Amino acid sequence: MRETDNLQLILLNIGRSSHDGDWNWKGINSPFARLYYVMEGCARVDLPQGIQTLRPGSLYLIPPFTLHSYACDGLFSHFYIHIYETPSSPRHLLEECHFPVEIPANPLDFSLINRLLEINPDRELLQYDPGLYDNQPTLLRNIATEAQQAEYAALETRGILAQLLSRFLRYATPKTEVNDKRIANVLRHIRKHIDQPLRISQLAAICHLSDDHFIRLFKKEMDCTPIAYINQKKIERAQLMLLVENVPVKDIAYRLSFDNISYFNRVFKQITRFTPTQYCERLYGQ
Repeated sequence: MRETDNLQLILLNIGRSSHDGDWNWKGINSPFARLYYVMEGCARVDLPQGIQTLRPGSLYLIPPFTLHSYACDGLFSHFYIHIYETPSSPRHLLEECHFPVEIPANPLDFSLINRLLEINPDRELLQYDPGLYDNQPTLLRNIATEAQQAEYAALETRGILAQLLSRFLRYATPKTEVNDKRIANVLRHIRKHIDQPLRISQLAAICHLSDDHFIRLFKKEMDCTPIAYINQKKIERAQLMLLVENVPVKDIAYRLSFDNISYFNRVFKQITRFTPTQYCERLYGQ
């Protein structure tokens, strides 16, 4: 079974919006992906890799946790789709691959997007400012709406989302090219057991190597130590859990097998630039 067979995608928002020089937002960094289909006019997206112009005739994808800004100085009409991968998804495809920002659109894409809007008429944004909708209460409300959807519509929604994403996946590449199959097996083990204690000796045994030899091989393949990689993935999972679960920070730390809450706080800030408390305040819009 392919790992993509178990993708758990949630439609947060879909709608069509029209602007006239008023689609200008800075410093956006969301836990969900954005897919755009432009109908008229143009706009710009400032991404880490450069400026991308949005124009008719193409589909655009901005992955989750991607810092970006928007600019528009004229007419701009587009469909927007916000897609969320649940923390329990076996693989976080949108975070683990490099996707093209732009691909050519075809007539089927337009039909699929219109059908997606037709069966999800209550998912349009009420406010276009990301600062007003990109927060935990709104995310939880959208997830709850998805859970109440009729089964036929939920199945069709997931199918359309998968079909649209497959257009980008065709040209995607892994963020980390792993040549050694032993390290690839270790990465799958880490992803599957990210909530458990992950010890060097345990991972080295998967590769049938000594601890020192395993660490050297891992660093050669991944350009970081095993501990740094594990911490990065645990904190990414913690960010998602903080978004969708109303539980104390210490509970999330313990569920990710951090025995020391101070160490968890320190690692969290090192990776996100915020303490867990500061991160939660931003999520709640405080």
